[in-house]
Amino acid sequence: MAMAEHEHVKPLAPATSQGRSDDEEALFTQSTRRKRIYIKCCGCITALSLIMAVAVLVMFFTVFRIHDPRIKINSVTIQRLELVNGTLRRDVNVTLLADVSVKNRNVATFKFHNSTTSVYYGGKVIGEAFHLQGEAKARRILRRNVTVELVPEKILAVPSFQSDINSGELNISSYSRISGRVKILNIIKKNVVVRLNCTMTYRIRGREFVGEICRPELDF
Repeated sequence: MAMAEHEHVKPLAPATSQGRSDDEEALFTQSTRRKRIYIKCCGCITALSLIMAVAVLVMFFTVFRIHDPRIKINSVTIQRLELVNGTLRRDVNVTLLADVSVKNRNVATFKFHNSTTSVYYGGKVIGEAFHLQGEAKARRILRRNVTVELVPEKILAVPSFQSDINSGELNISSYSRISGRVKILNIIKKNVVVRLNCTMTYRIRGREFVGEICRPELDF
C-alpha cells in the first residue's frame, strides 16, 4: 500500500519544468525590451549626429565661409604738383595721397602685410609705396591713408606729358596689391591676395580727380 502511494506522488514533477519555462519567457521578454531600448538609443544618437553634421555644414558654408575682403579708394588727391613756365618743377617731389578702406566681411580678423601701390602715367611707373601692414577686425572697416611719392623726372620722361599739360588733364592709373590671411578658430585658414586696378583723370586747373574706375581682383 505504501508503494502505491509513493508511485501516485511522481506525476507532480512536471510542475518544476513549467516554472523554468516561465523564467525563460521572462528573460526573453526582458532581453527583447533591452534590444528595443538599445535600438531606440542608437536611432536617437544617429539622428542627433546627422543633425549636428548638417548644422556644421550649414555653418561652414555660411558663418565660417571665407569672404573676400573689399578694398575701396574713397578719395585721391595730388599735393605739390607745381608748374613753372608750363613744365613741372624737378626739385619738388609730387605726392599722391589716397584714402583707402579695407572691409573685412569675415567672422575672424583679416591680417595683411606686404602691401604695395604703384602709380602709372603713360604706361610707366612714376611712383611706388609699401603700406597697409596691419589687421582689419571681424566685420569691420579699416581706413588708412596711403602716400605715394611721385618722381618728377619720371613724369617728365613720358612723351605725352607736354601735350597733356596743354590739355589740362593727366590720365593716371594705380595698381594696389594686399596679401593677408584669414584664420577661423585655428581650423579654417585662407591666404588671400586682393588686387585693385584704378584709372582716373587728374584735372590740373581744378586740382581734382574725375572719372575714377576701380576693378578689384581676388586670389585664394
